[in-house]
Amino acid sequence: MVATRRSAVRLLVGGLMCLVAVAPALATETPNSSDVLTEKLNAYIGCLNRLSARAFDSRARYFSWAAKTGPTGKERIVYGTYTIYDTKDCRVAVEKANAIEPHEPDLEAAASAYADAVGELEPLLKETDDYYTQENYKDDKMAKGKALHPRLVAAWDAFADADRKLRGGVEIIKDRQSAEKLAAIERSEGRKARYQIEATMIDAKRVIRAADAEKPDLAALTAAIDTYGKTVAANEAFTEGERNAKIGSMFMSNAKSFLVTAKQLMRRQRDKTPYSSGEKMMLSNAGSGWMVEGSPPRLLRDYNQLVDSYNRGAGL
Repeated sequence: MVATRRSAVRLLVGGLMCLVAVAPALATETPNSSDVLTEKLNAYIGCLNRLSARAFDSRARYFSWAAKTGPTGKERIVYGTYTIYDTKDCRVAVEKANAIEPHEPDLEAAASAYADAVGELEPLLKETDDYYTQENYKDDKMAKGKALHPRLVAAWDAFADADRKLRGGVEIIKDRQSAEKLAAIERSEGRKARYQIEATMIDAKRVIRAADAEKPDLAALTAAIDTYGKTVAANEAFTEGERNAKIGSMFMSNAKSFLVTAKQLMRRQRDKTPYSSGEKMMLSNAGSGWMVEGSPPRLLRDYNQLVDSYNRGAGL
């Protein structure tokens, strides 16, 4: 399962690939409401993409050496945890975005809760990092480490809940926009390069969601991978048949890497292939799990690279 407990799935940023320009306005919207809604979403997505992965990695780093009940002072190895980036910009961006119409009350509340949660986490992680980096646990017999533990767990749990709610709210609207955008592109251009790129991202998201399900469904995952594989093949066929407006090679490389890893993960589940002792060791470390082929961290890494390629406008 590709869980956000370990890391975070990057979200697509609207605008870089002309999201708002082709999204048709809804009947109840003003001509520019799609544009301003995208501006609002991009502020929230900026927070998620900048802060969530590091926040989840900090938790994974901590629990790679500390017991679920907390440190004892008898650990053979003490890694401490990671800090996260400054959260002030996120707070400012959320407050500005929440003032933009059209208002989305539930989404705006989720964004404010996210900013609160990550803002609470930042100084606590710095305090914890200072304690472990300076090896102060050697002077107080881990007394402060034990006191920090319940505070860390509570802060991480609150952050994870806030991330889930904001991410879910953003994705509902992004899904709607993606479908509208794809239909608009097909109407105006046909199934050419931009259509193929958007279809790839939609189908890739379905794969990551199937892999990230609370109760993994092998049939659903296999079906999502099959659909995505057909889309990638269509991209290649399109590129081979077009002299102009070809799909970028880096985007295609990332799309194919994600497909390979998705199939490897599916086969692990289907064939019940266990991880070796070496692979388990790498998976226990937040920074090295991606090196294990067919693993959730590897799938997540490859998906995020695909999203980064899309967000950079590298598809064309």
